[in-house]
Amino acid sequence: MQQYQKLVYTVCYQFVHDPHTAEDLTQDTFLSAYNSIDQCDPAYHKQWLVRVAANKCKDHLKSGWMRKVQAPGDDALPEPRGAPNPDTQSPEETLVNASEATALAGLIRALREPYGSVATLYLLEEKPVAEIAQRLGRPEKTVQNQLFRAKGILRQQITERRQAP
Repeated sequence: MQQYQKLVYTVCYQFVHDPHTAEDLTQDTFLSAYNSIDQCDPAYHKQWLVRVAANKCKDHLKSGWMRKVQAPGDDALPEPRGAPNPDTQSPEETLVNASEATALAGLIRALREPYGSVATLYLLEEKPVAEIAQRLGRPEKTVQNQLFRAKGILRQQITERRQAP
């Protein structure tokens, strides 16, 4: 455990991007490994532990808890459905939000295909996934995956813009 603790933690942290969750998943990994250590050849312990850690992380990310809790980084994208209440905003906030919305719309329209068309229909035109799938002639699951990837690309672009001087 002492030999591979940092490696397993790093693997977990790369998946979940949260130090506390990564610590919990590291513990779960070593508990599972301890219970099944006799099934693995000692020459492959390192690779096996990494695989167990990755599977623990994937299971955690697919769990019902994670689907109900906001994922890290989702706050970088504004909610496409429903506009903020203009009565509670100052004129400066309204102007900043409008310029950010314009910049975000530009980023969405600039996405490469197949993500650009899916993101434009969902985030800008507020079409449901089923309608997008029908309009583009793609399965709903494909549209959901492309939308997920488009949001990830946008999240990365927004983060890079915020970090740039």
